Amino acid sequence: MKKKLKVLVLFDTAGTPPADQDFTEELKTEDWKAEADVINALKRLGHEVRTTGVYDEPRLILDEVKSHPPDIVFNLTEHFNNRLASDRDVASLLDMLGVRYTGAGPTGLTLCKNKGMTKEILAYHHIRFPAFTIFPPGATVRRPKRLPFPLFIKPLQEEASYGISQDSFVEDDQAFEERVRFIHERMNQEALAEEYIDGRELYVSILGNARLQVFPLREVIFSEVPEGRPRFSTFKAKWDEAYRKRWGIENIFAQPLPEGVADRIAKICKKVYRVLRIRGYGRIDLRVTPDGGIVILEANPNPNLAGDDEFAQSTLKAGFIYETLVQKIVDLAFST
Repeated sequence: MKKKLKVLVLFDTAGTPPADQDFTEELKTEDWKAEADVINALKRLGHEVRTTGVYDEPRLILDEVKSHPPDIVFNLTEHFNNRLASDRDVASLLDMLGVRYTGAGPTGLTLCKNKGMTKEILAYHHIRFPAFTIFPPGATVRRPKRLPFPLFIKPLQEEASYGISQDSFVEDDQAFEERVRFIHERMNQEALAEEYIDGRELYVSILGNARLQVFPLREVIFSEVPEGRPRFSTFKAKWDEAYRKRWGIENIFAQPLPEGVADRIAKICKKVYRVLRIRGYGRIDLRVTPDGGIVILEANPNPNLAGDDEFAQSTLKAGFIYETLVQKIVDLAFST
């Protein structure tokens, strides 16, 4: 689709947005890089772009859609009223308004954001994932015997490694109980206890609806972490540059894999994408074990689209300049 479109770019704000909806200064900052990159790409493509920031008031979306009906909404929201699980409600509202929008719908967002539900669906489809159990707040905290140490404890409904630190890796019952209670008391949500998977961590970017395209794999490496110590992406490992430098943490294009492994990864990740009802674009995070096993860690609908982030870097490696990627995502919204 090459015609000029009226595009509404919808994104989150940290609190009630200003009445004039002027985000000029915010869009110059690193925290708003994905929003700025998408907006600028759409303008370079010749589309007419309007923007609306939302926090906890759906009326802002309703008023904007009614007063300036868009051909499409480029949906960059990741939460609503500071609740990650409520991004599905934004998608539902757009569905009710009959407005086309980019990325996943309410079903895909619901299935992927609840990690327990994700694992139950993968189990039904015989896709390997870490063994797990869930502890709701107030539940008796006792490790099931079927889950031997070491284990990994994290919040059930968070993203971007929020709530994950070195203390998330536990090797005895005391540490296990302390971390579960930390998530209950400090994060006020269910704790997910799962098998720790040793191996290489890969990110798989996928674009499409009925037909899917898998892009060059990305890998996170931990070159300065001592041999024998656990290697995983804490919040600091993802977002603290000094910490990343200290431990030699880098995101690179995947180093060579054993013969046939890349093809198996592509096949499994396409299946994950489909059974979890992802559409438009998504990223699957996994580990490849030393014996060649492929273990799904997470599925991410609507992943970060900053030009220097995993998804855009993978598509660039395949020959998609950034504007081409943004236009492809727009086009896919018209093919659902």
